[in-house]
Amino acid sequence: MIHIRSAGEIKKISKACQIVKETLELVEQIIAPGITALELDTIAENFIRSKGAEPGFKGLYGYPATLCISVEDEVVHGIPNDRILKDGEIVSVDVGSFIDGYYGDHAKTFSVGEVELQKELLKDVTHDCLMIAIENAIPGNRIGDISHAVQKKAESHGYGVVRELVGHGIGTKLHEEPQIPNYGSPNSGPKIVEGMCLAIEPMINMGEPEVYTKKDGWTVCTKDGLPSAHFEHTITITETGAKILTI
Repeated sequence: MIHIRSAGEIKKISKACQIVKETLELVEQIIAPGITALELDTIAENFIRSKGAEPGFKGLYGYPATLCISVEDEVVHGIPNDRILKDGEIVSVDVGSFIDGYYGDHAKTFSVGEVELQKELLKDVTHDCLMIAIENAIPGNRIGDISHAVQKKAESHGYGVVRELVGHGIGTKLHEEPQIPNYGSPNSGPKIVEGMCLAIEPMINMGEPEVYTKKDGWTVCTKDGLPSAHFEHTITITETGAKILTI
């Protein structure tokens, strides 16, 4: 079932989204060579709780942490540990919050110190994929138009689009219908209508699209060992187009 949210519900989702936006702004200020993923996770959890919210991921489906921190060839769902982040690495940080019965969801890929040009380009294109997807999230279009826009942009740069993981609806649950793949055909899938709330999240690999999951049962990595990037915004559909709630 695809939920069409009322203005009051969208206001609550927006409140949760502002918290994750501010959380990633805090992460951006402190992420640097020498810090550990676990330190980032503790800081993020304390910040979210200081806002009267709960970490949206912690305990959900058994996930043990506040942030998903995925380094280099880790695509998503990396569990924070005491591994020290190094100069030259790119790191995806995904965060959720839950407040007043509603979720917000947001992700960015950060550079740790000085990063080589190829990785910066991967980051830039992945972010472009997200923004192009959002431009296509307009009433009357279909979910496939979002998916196709991401795929076309990523593959025009020779990058691989992860197939196994998708964006999603969001509201009283973190993951709701519809699923939003990052590949697909135009004019396919559910119609986009005013009041939908969606979390759109391109996951783009520098090399091939194939991935595998580590023995921890969570961390998804590229099969070819090349880096991956990930960006995500939560949006709502208005009469005139998409409004980004995580800005």
